[in-house]
Amino acid sequence: MRRYGKHTDEDDVRVRPGRRGSRPRTSIRPKHEDAAEGFVLTVDRGRLTCLVDDRTITAMKARELGRKGVVVGDRVGIVGDLSGAKDTLARIVRVEERSSVLRRTADDDDPYERVVVANADQLAIVTALADPPPRPRLIDRCLVAAYDAGLEPLLVLTKSDLSPAGPLLETYEPLGVPYVVTSREELVDGGAADRVREQLNGRITAFVGHSGVGKTTLVNALVPDRQRATGVVNAVTGRGRHTTTSALALPLPGGDGWVIDTPGVRSFGLNHVDPSRVIHAFPDLVPGAEGCPRACSHDEPDCALDAWAAEGHADPDRLYSLRRLLATRDRREGD
Repeated sequence: MRRYGKHTDEDDVRVRPGRRGSRPRTSIRPKHEDAAEGFVLTVDRGRLTCLVDDRTITAMKARELGRKGVVVGDRVGIVGDLSGAKDTLARIVRVEERSSVLRRTADDDDPYERVVVANADQLAIVTALADPPPRPRLIDRCLVAAYDAGLEPLLVLTKSDLSPAGPLLETYEPLGVPYVVTSREELVDGGAADRVREQLNGRITAFVGHSGVGKTTLVNALVPDRQRATGVVNAVTGRGRHTTTSALALPLPGGDGWVIDTPGVRSFGLNHVDPSRVIHAFPDLVPGAEGCPRACSHDEPDCALDAWAAEGHADPDRLYSLRRLLATRDRREGD
């Protein structure tokens, strides 16, 4: 009997019928042990820009990778012309194991997840305090996605000259999420960029945010030698020319960390998230969950976390925050 999968032998070699002299095909792929190590900077219509040593090269995914996707942040093996010269094209033949994967779906009922970025350490959630007004539901959804992916979240609040940050920060204080508050003036004089940069050093940080919040303007301030065009987006409708159409990885000046600018989002679907993983972002609540019934949603009458918090093992506000975040997966953003 022919065997498939990992257990193959010479009987598994296939020859195209009716093609005299055609070479046999095999499911065994070359190892490409001589492939150079690369880092994917951006992806555009099947062409991937990668950093190999100190050279920027253009590559395409090798056919042997099949349907395996390659995204910004991936560490890959590359063969072919690695000179970086104009009109040259290399091949990506291997995608290394990812340390983290940030995913989203277009909406909560969309079964197809999209990988936003690979191998990031931190997720910077950028939101304006006014013009456009903050969207706590979107922030909550980004937090859930960060916790699910194992990323450390960072809140970056912009336009504090238009509205105070205090009321919004009170909502997230129980989570202990680090934050940076900036104003439009500070973006111009560089003070905001310096404070944000302190949170980015030594890390790969993906930036996400609703269109118009100043995300790309902030990224341009962080990496001034790689300016990206900024556009005008209607603060009410969200319509307009969006500034970032594809994710782009940029090195922080000094070579200590990376910033990944991602396209502005109108929604952040969580259809892919397993709610049981979110609680692991709350280590003070994890021991209390051991007494929960099987498949507990942590928001039902016999949930053991109520007694855990009442006995003083955890702050009740932390339990409320967990339940609020878990509810975002089952509640549409506009609800």
